[in-house]
Amino acid sequence: MIDFNKFFQSKLFLGAVLGVVIFAVLLLIFQVGVFVGFKKAEFSYHWSENYQRNFAGPQRGFAEPFQGKDLINAHGSAGQIIKIDGSTIIIKGNDNVERAVLIKEDTVIRSLRDSIKISDLKLNDLVVIIGDPATTSGQIIAKLIRVMPTPPVRASVVDSPVNSITAPAIK
Repeated sequence: MIDFNKFFQSKLFLGAVLGVVIFAVLLLIFQVGVFVGFKKAEFSYHWSENYQRNFAGPQRGFAEPFQGKDLINAHGSAGQIIKIDGSTIIIKGNDNVERAVLIKEDTVIRSLRDSIKISDLKLNDLVVIIGDPATTSGQIIAKLIRVMPTPPVRASVVDSPVNSITAPAIK
């Protein structure tokens, strides 16, 4: 007859239980990764499906082959405002991809330390946007918009050769 108390306290049983728990945790971590990847792919799919409606047509046409670029960042973007249309702004990122950003009543818009309104946003403002993907429309629903200060203008380069440099006289 099997002594169940002795069996449940044995190292073999504890090792088997520990192995099952570790396997379950690894399976859960894998499933979370699959879920996140699916959400990113879903956003990119919906973004491309709604490109015509959001941006009045693709810039390079519909027949451009896939070039293996990374998926679009669904949770935010950074770039320059190129269009303001009611509660939607279009920004152009450093990768020259235009993204539609939907601004809601609870969206926080900040410039330096000040809170501002959507009416204070201007074309060519540099912004950083953090939000959530609107999976059915391919837009980003903004939670935070940060207006960045305009970068300083670089000093111009002298086109002609420098013949002489004179120092101010010391008095």
